[in-house]
Amino acid sequence: MEQLFLEWLKEYGYVVLFAWSILEGELGLIMAGIMSHTGDMFLPIALLVGAVGGFTGDQIYFYIGRFNKRYIHTQLHTHRRKFAIAHLLIKKYGWPIIFVQRYLIGLRTAIPMAIGLTKYSGKKFAFINFMSALFWASVTIVPAYYFGAEILNAIKWAKAHWYFAAPLLLFIIGGIIMTFKRIENNLLEKRRERRTL
Repeated sequence: MEQLFLEWLKEYGYVVLFAWSILEGELGLIMAGIMSHTGDMFLPIALLVGAVGGFTGDQIYFYIGRFNKRYIHTQLHTHRRKFAIAHLLIKKYGWPIIFVQRYLIGLRTAIPMAIGLTKYSGKKFAFINFMSALFWASVTIVPAYYFGAEILNAIKWAKAHWYFAAPLLLFIIGGIIMTFKRIENNLLEKRRERRTL
């Protein structure tokens, strides 16, 4: 089964990378870097496909915010906290938040949609978004390309020692999520303090 998946991945790698990048997955970019290392992908094309995929995803979210207000209002009922934090970040940091939003876990879809709700220039958003997507693809794919052999060895070790690797991975992911939650709570707390003044 694993061999069949790898063969399918080699054949349709760029299509998978494009779709995965739209859905904001660094895992797809790392995979592209490793496949470029093994010769199953061509690095420059992988970089371009990953960047265009990431760019396309955020453009979709931006235009959902701009032209589908009904959907946004529906989302507000279940994701009010995320949209509140997104608006705070946009107000506080302006355009740089467009550049870094890909790295903000839990806010990567909320921020483009929140910007789409404002009168922010669509052309300006598209330009910053593309530069951000190109940087995002580069800083993820290129290291995976250069350290492909080491990553493959680490994966091989993790498969052989899953009982140790799985808890370690869960601990790391949990720590990252908790850190972002703490940052979000601090932002919301500061907002409440300003309102009470």
